[in-house]
Parts: sequence; C-alpha cells; structure tokens
Amino acid sequence: MKPAMETAAEENTEQSQERKGCFECCIKCLGGVPYASLVATILCFSGVALFCGCGHVALAGTVAILEQHFSTNTSDHALLSEVIQLMQYVIYGIASFFFLYGIILLAEGFYTTSAVKELHGEFKTTACGRCISGMFVFLTYVLGVAWLGVFGFSAVPVFMFYNIWSTCEVIKAPQTNGTTGVEQICVDIRQYGIIPWNALPGKICGSALENICNTNEFYMSYHLFIVACAGAGATVIALLIYMMATTYNYAVLKFKSREDCCTKF
Repeated sequence: MKPAMETAAEENTEQSQERKGCFECCIKCLGGVPYASLVATILCFSGVALFCGCGHVALAGTVAILEQHFSTNTSDHALLSEVIQLMQYVIYGIASFFFLYGIILLAEGFYTTSAVKELHGEFKTTACGRCISGMFVFLTYVLGVAWLGVFGFSAVPVFMFYNIWSTCEVIKAPQTNGTTGVEQICVDIRQYGIIPWNALPGKICGSALENICNTNEFYMSYHLFIVACAGAGATVIALLIYMMATTYNYAVLKFKSREDCCTKF
C-alpha cells in the first residue's frame, strides 16, 4: 500500500513541476517579446494603410472635382492628371515596401531578445550582425526624415480643401446669405499652382461654389485627405519608435555582446 501512495505522490510532484516549468517558460517568452518594435509595427502598418488607401481615393476625387468644375479643358490639367496617376503608383510601392520593412524590423527585434536567446542557445554577435543592425539604424533615420516631408506634403491638400470649405461656410452664414455680396465670394484654384493661370473657369463664386461643397466628391476627398494626413503622422511616430529600438539594439550588439546581454526592444 505504501509504495502505491509514494508512487502517486511522486506523480503529483512531477505534474506540479511540469506545470511550473510551462508557466516559467511562458513568462520567459512574454518577457522577451520586443514590445516597442511590436507597437511600432502595428502603428506603422495602420498609418501606412490609412495614408495609402485614403490618399489614393482622395486623389481620384480631386481630379474629378477639377475636371467637372475648375478646369473644363482637358489639356489644362493633363500634367496634373499624369502626376496624380504617378503618385497613385508610388503609393502602391510605399505600401509594399513598408509591409516588408516592418516585418524585417520586427524580426530583428525578436532576434535580439532573451526569448530567442533561450530558444536558440548562447547569444553571440558577429561583425556582420553589427553591420546589419547599423544599416537598419541608418535606413530608419533616413525614412523618418523622409516621412516628415511626406507628412508636411500631405497637409497641403488639407489646407486647400479647408480654405474652400471655410469659404462655403461664409456663403452659408446668415450675415451673407441672400445678399448681393454672395456672388463676389470666390475661390480661385489657380492660386495654388495645381492648374495653369489660363485654365478656365479656374474661379468659382457664390452659389456655384456652395454647390461644389455639397457634392459627395468634395466631402469624401476633404475627409479622406485628413485621414491620410493623420496616417502619415502615425507613420512618423512609428518610425521614431523604430529609431529608438534599432539604435538601442545596435548599441547592445556593439558594446555589450561580450557580457552576454541582449535587448528587449
């Protein structure tokens, strides 16, 4: 009877140790997740998706508004149409590039964590590994500066559409509604430089301008440009987080590799 009780006790002890081992393993895995890189990747994917998706549709809506209201002659805005079409193709390339780059940076973050060290044995660094990490640092800084420019550029159409919208609100205001001065309130799209000065009509005034603001193309394009600008801002924040993560990873690989240390970024 006693050996049977001892056997049962030993089995319970082994099961308890096995559960404890699984729990400790899960804690180590969670502790080694590169949370900064993970957050940056999610934010980068979201920002790029908003910028590319909303920007693509907003550009198409802008061309439709120009063709229908501000530039009836196709030759006047032919260059603008070609530029917008080129920008739409560039958007496809940006989306594809950042999808791959985000995955690579996330994988690099996982590679330099304690979780990967525990799974693949002793942590070591080589000159090639330090060179690759340094390349990621440089490339991320360059992309961050470039996206600051993209963020500023994406604010230009928001500013343009806001000026048109605010002019329409002035026309709708009770102080000006029903007066002869309404027809003197105009928007000249040529002053923004997107169509030439000889484009006709180029300038829309009064009730005609109010009708443009009430169209679905104007409403959708205006709000989509705002979302695209917000997406570009989110991408800038994601790249800033990537900068900190890759810089810290490079510093660890370069200065602390002999101490068997690794980063959790």
